[in-house]
Amino acid sequence: MYSQGIKGPGRIKSRIRELIAWTDREICMEPDEFAYHVGWTVTRTGFGARRYRDPRFDQLRVPGKVREEVT
Repeated sequence: MYSQGIKGPGRIKSRIRELIAWTDREICMEPDEFAYHVGWTVTRTGFGARRYRDPRFDQLRVPGKVREEVT
């Protein structure tokens, strides 16, 4: 006879990781949807933490020096 035993530690750890990932997505779902809708990039930085970035910031330039007009 084979013993089925209990779920191994690997299976339990896997389930805990799944629950943590699901909870993280649920916490950040609304802000993530907004960011994707307006075209921002979303970087996960930790549990319940994100970095949102508008790629248009890369297109901004510092204006050059304005020459003074002498009249």
